[in-house]
Amino acid sequence: MGDVLRIILAILLPPLGVFFQVGFGLQFWINILLTLLGYIPGIVHAIWIIARND
Repeated sequence: MGDVLRIILAILLPPLGVFFQVGFGLQFWINILLTLLGYIPGIVHAIWIIARND
């Protein structure tokens, strides 16, 4: 799956973008928590995870 598609998923549903990058790891659960606390922190975290894991 390309990075562009993962970033689009991260904007629409941040945990899904993180899941496709790292699976059901710690970062996935952190992203769910951040998304529940505020949508924007979840997006920022998801894009950061996708960008750093290349």
